[in-house]
Amino acid sequence: MASGHIFTDTSAWYAYIDKSDANHAAAVELVKNLDRPLITSNYIFDEILTLVKLRVGYHIAINLGQKLWNQEVAGLVRLTKEDESRAWEIFVQYEDKGFSFTDCTSFAIMERLKIDTAFVFDDHFIQYGKLIVIPT
Repeated sequence: MASGHIFTDTSAWYAYIDKSDANHAAAVELVKNLDRPLITSNYIFDEILTLVKLRVGYHIAINLGQKLWNQEVAGLVRLTKEDESRAWEIFVQYEDKGFSFTDCTSFAIMERLKIDTAFVFDDHFIQYGKLIVIPT
């Protein structure tokens, strides 16, 4: 996977899945008009399945999980030990930000794969300051 991909965060997956989410229409529109393939991480996979199961339902979580697991809707990237180390560095460095460790793992993967674009509805990606965030 190369820099031509768009990294997809939990916030974007959730907005796409939950029709009652304030960002649902924007997420659907963006996915409909994609010009590059999506990727996500195994940490995001964990986070989104748990969230969808709790808020939307088991069967919807299973459906999404199967599509992500089979890489039908996005490439699934696993963190390396180096990614985890870099995520820890970022987590420690940004005391003044509300970054979750999962956010930091996303930043680390994006750096390693030279991906500068993230599909998110999460201000933390904007705060990190090194990424293009869509939708704008």
